[in-house]
Amino acid sequence: MLLSPRLALAQAATERRFVFILQRGAADGLHTVVPYADPAYAALRGALAVDTAQAQKLDGTFALHPSLAEFGRLYQQGQAIFVHAVASPYRDRSHFDGQNVLESGGTAPYQLKDGWMNRLVGLLPRASKEAIAFAPTVPLALRGSAEVASYAPSSLPQASDDLLMRVQQLYANDAQLHALWSAAMDARGMAGGAVDGGNRQDPAALGKLAASFLSQPDGPRLAMIETGGWDTHSAQAGRLTAQLRGLDNLVGALHEGLGTTWQQTVVVVATEFGRTAAANGTGGTDHGTGSVALLAGGALQGGRVIADWPGLAANALLEGRDLRPTMDLDALLASLAAESFGLDRERVARRLFPRAAQMQPVPRLLRA
Repeated sequence: MLLSPRLALAQAATERRFVFILQRGAADGLHTVVPYADPAYAALRGALAVDTAQAQKLDGTFALHPSLAEFGRLYQQGQAIFVHAVASPYRDRSHFDGQNVLESGGTAPYQLKDGWMNRLVGLLPRASKEAIAFAPTVPLALRGSAEVASYAPSSLPQASDDLLMRVQQLYANDAQLHALWSAAMDARGMAGGAVDGGNRQDPAALGKLAASFLSQPDGPRLAMIETGGWDTHSAQAGRLTAQLRGLDNLVGALHEGLGTTWQQTVVVVATEFGRTAAANGTGGTDHGTGSVALLAGGALQGGRVIADWPGLAANALLEGRDLRPTMDLDALLASLAAESFGLDRERVARRLFPRAAQMQPVPRLLRA
């Protein structure tokens, strides 16, 4: 029962939907939202620099990678925001440690055992149904005391109704297995035809599947999607063209599948850390620090690039090599979560992130 990228969901008694998409592998923010007007950009990137003649100019400083056509349309419609030079508190360059800090909400790897999304579930006025992880394993961000079941579509042929009935009868007198089976059948019903046929590893199929759950009136309200393949030490231009197109298709399918529910939706895309400002000798980039967060959704007050831009001059780079982060990813996540569900910002920040007192406030991001 495998699905890659993987999806995790949780339910809350609210009309808002909150979707967190994690880019595992350290996505290059300078290749995604391009600081074309920065005097040092072209020289640092060389042949790897994005041709901005093909890119959508967002403002006088930044342009959007050509593969992100859906994000570009959403930006024009006031339904996308790009937050640049952003990072978690992690400052080393290990994927595993960086992802642990981002997902747990701690200040150091393995400091916390649960995830910030699970703690967010605990703040919400949930309905009776439990949280669900649409994945073979629940991602760390959604692990914790809030109960999370699991569901993952299979690439095997669909089981017949007769077989399903026989299994139901087999579990009927077992309180624990019957409850688990009932939850699995409920999740299967929400998925509907979204998991039938096709390539289940296709990003658009995943977006359609997520939408089939999130658009249900009694369905989940929190979602997490994991995407991989962002570690581009070589041949980055071609690889990121495909990666970003896949991400764009995922969000596009989610947008289309949600219908009117999109107006109540917030999607945030983030990575564990960014990549070096300069290209390396193999047409790629190495592990860095600052990156970009992509926000989308009808609930956003969008059409903005938010950045306290540090610049790419040699004396502006972190340790002489990385985009210096000037915005706090944890603060961004806390603010989005609080606004999405109508909760007090300070209370949410303290519950989700232990270092909340040190975080700088983020401007309002959602429509009133």
